[in-house]
Amino acid sequence: MSRRILLIRALRLCLTVLVAAIVIFLMVRLSGDPIEILAGPDATPERVEQMRAKWGLDAPLQAQLWSYLTNAVRGDFGYSIKIGMPAAELFLARLPATLLLGATSFGVSLLVGLPLGILAALRHNSAIDRLVMTLAVFAFSMPNFFLGVLFILLFSLQLHWLPSFGSGSALHLIMPALTLGLSGSGAMARFARSSMLDVLNQPYVMSARARGVPMLRRTVLHALPNALIPLVTIIGMRLGDLIAGAIVVETVFAWPGVGRLLADSVSSRDLAVVQVIVLATCVTMVTANFLVDILYGWLDPRVKQS
Repeated sequence: MSRRILLIRALRLCLTVLVAAIVIFLMVRLSGDPIEILAGPDATPERVEQMRAKWGLDAPLQAQLWSYLTNAVRGDFGYSIKIGMPAAELFLARLPATLLLGATSFGVSLLVGLPLGILAALRHNSAIDRLVMTLAVFAFSMPNFFLGVLFILLFSLQLHWLPSFGSGSALHLIMPALTLGLSGSGAMARFARSSMLDVLNQPYVMSARARGVPMLRRTVLHALPNALIPLVTIIGMRLGDLIAGAIVVETVFAWPGVGRLLADSVSSRDLAVVQVIVLATCVTMVTANFLVDILYGWLDPRVKQS
């Protein structure tokens, strides 16, 4: 990929993040006044105005936006109204738990979805293919919160094998990671099957079969490397969704990550914390897409100049 195309896409990434920051700021401000919740129903109007001035919410909206953008460039994303700590520090303190959960669930998606999708493609139109696709649709369609509750009922309340909430050990990680990972494995299996079917019908694979190349060798050395190119898209989406995808699951299992912090901050209208988390989610998504574009150009020379 040429430097010019790389620069254009990098500038497009920066512009997307800027627009997203403005939209996030405006949407959060339109969601309601956090001072009314913080001050309580018995606060006098004078007290409310004092608190609003303390947190800079008495300035015109355009002035607040400019202050937010200029401070964000310097790494200052404001302070939590509820706790009084810098919003970025709260986010970074919860980030390792979310990354651990996201990485583990991503591993589950790959280890379960990719082999099943390849198996379904190799056994196209067979009972195995139909069974795998049925399970994939079920896993993809099942809401995370419902699957998490089922796991709690089975493994915690009935079998007493796993803790139902919290963190602190590997056992606490199993159910949240399975809940997120199995949902992602359904989409992974469907993409892997579709991609493999396209490749298996290509002349070079059929030629290898005619020459007597064993099926395992044909699959691993000839079909799989080319089938992985379309899968880069969904892998990038899964990586970009590490924060946003964990919100519901972290709430269900009381996992102390960014998703649960976002849910708590939204309920209390903690503006600065909500803004930094949603902005970080946006940056993660657009960065993942940017890296996918670069990886496409490396894997497939035909798209380098597109």
